[in-house]
Amino acid sequence: MILASASPRRLELLAACGLDIEVRPADINEQRLPDEHPRDLVRRLAEGKAQAAYDALDVPLDDVLVAADTIVWDDNGDVLGKPADAADAAHMLGLLSGKTHHVSTGVCIIVPDAESTRRASFVETTDVSFCTLSEDEIGAYVASGEPMDKAGAYGIQGLGRMLVSGINGDYLNVVGLPVNRTLREIDRLVGGEAYVTRALGGIHE
Repeated sequence: MILASASPRRLELLAACGLDIEVRPADINEQRLPDEHPRDLVRRLAEGKAQAAYDALDVPLDDVLVAADTIVWDDNGDVLGKPADAADAAHMLGLLSGKTHHVSTGVCIIVPDAESTRRASFVETTDVSFCTLSEDEIGAYVASGEPMDKAGAYGIQGLGRMLVSGINGDYLNVVGLPVNRTLREIDRLVGGEAYVTRALGGIHE
């Protein structure tokens, strides 16, 4: 499998399914379009990264290319990216404190075929509720350094779990990839259940 993403979390999630992964990230313009809904944005980014990687690589006919992008956004439609600095991280966490926000991951899959290239894309959204955070809690978490490379300034798989009071949806989607839906979509494209079966059995390609 080719993963068109530099995210170490996505790599870990797929490798844990017993898959051999070749990481080939793709760079595209990620600027949001005017009035673009967050779900439309993240789908477009995933599709753009998948196409850019596919165009740059000679993907074997028996291989699968997966690209993904994850964003954090609120009920106003505002997207919270990776913080620019510690002050920005603290500001983001203050905005999320005591509220429910949304984490959307766009996924695009391309399967080369001798006759026609098969592809599919989707968006998975999980709602995440935060505890009401004190200034000391926010300061301590920012000082840990964990928020600095993460959309929304937190990582639910790490110390950031202490900020979360509950979730509605796929937990792994918040980590960075809805693994179950991704593998089942791949199986639909390839016409079988090979990838889900491999994941369940821990069998390497």
